[in-house]
Amino acid sequence: MTQSSIMDDLNFFRGRRVFITGHTGFKGSWLTLWLLGRGATVSGYSLAAPTSPSLFETLGLIAEIQHFNGDVRDAQYLASVLKSEQPEIVFHLAAQPLVRRGYQYPKETFDVNVGGTVNLLEAIRETESVRAVICVTSDKCYHPQGWEWGHRENDPLGGHDPYGASKAGAEIVAAAYRDSFFLAENDGGVCKVGLATVRAGNVIGGGDWAKDRLVPDCIRALVAEEPIAVRHPEAIRPWQHVLEPLAGYLILVERLWYEPEKYSGPWNFGPSPESACSVVRVLHLMIRLWGRGRWKKAHNNSAAGPRETKCLRLNSDKAMSLLSWHPRYTIQAALRQTVEWYQAFYGHRSARELRTLSERQIHQYEMLGDHSSSRRKPLESVKTTV
Repeated sequence: MTQSSIMDDLNFFRGRRVFITGHTGFKGSWLTLWLLGRGATVSGYSLAAPTSPSLFETLGLIAEIQHFNGDVRDAQYLASVLKSEQPEIVFHLAAQPLVRRGYQYPKETFDVNVGGTVNLLEAIRETESVRAVICVTSDKCYHPQGWEWGHRENDPLGGHDPYGASKAGAEIVAAAYRDSFFLAENDGGVCKVGLATVRAGNVIGGGDWAKDRLVPDCIRALVAEEPIAVRHPEAIRPWQHVLEPLAGYLILVERLWYEPEKYSGPWNFGPSPESACSVVRVLHLMIRLWGRGRWKKAHNNSAAGPRETKCLRLNSDKAMSLLSWHPRYTIQAALRQTVEWYQAFYGHRSARELRTLSERQIHQYEMLGDHSSSRRKPLESVKTTV
């Protein structure tokens, strides 16, 4: 199968039945919007929107999907919903997604991120309609090595904090189900389900209001005209616009559908190397794009505070080589898209205008060029207007 552009690949979703856990979250809302625009029939299983405001509510997505309010720790209800919806494709995004909350509530973190993954994969085993599964984990699933080059998919898993360890655990669970059940031949001698785990960087974009994330923290301070308090300005992270890894997930699902044995397994979808940069660089770019603002270093009075890796990078050579996926945005372009969205929101644009802006950002991303061309450089900036 040849891939001429991301737009051609996304025609695959027209009429497909797609099931998303965690669809009310930031990343899940963008994925839901993208799939609806491509003609998919979407069902979502999630707790209520995790923040207020929320992107899910702002975009009015609940009116266009089958929405189920449920917890992935509720194995019986999750299985009943999956059985009733009979999806063909599953995206598993439901998670406890915050490192610092993992320190506060370690059992919850393991119950949701590991136990919830077990519950979903058990339900999929009993749902014959499913053909392809994407389990979203994290770049923090890797065992910290203290090096500055990017982690590859075959690097050791593990984490020195509950969140990272829980994501490593979800990876191990998914691998066990993949090899024991989903890639095992059925009675017809054909693989049953293609299953991949995906690891992205620090995603940013419009509509994220989560606590303890740099960009939402920046936006809250900028709107309040207060200094942005930062704990680790020197830390390096793989920043990327939310549409970058989502594009990779969408491309990968189609490959799983047609060639499950070849494309099942772990995948990195990280940013271009220059977008793995320090927190302080992101701060300076955010303030410049916003038009005003300042930052200060937060005081850590407790030496027993949560440990944070100083440098974290991802190597995405596998996705670029085998999927012809390539990151399209520089950090400047990703932040420009992000700031434009928030300025529209806090400029009191209507819900309809924000929905139009979000759809336009997706469309612009689709039109950026051929993802199969490794010679194209990530775009420096993209401007949008409502």
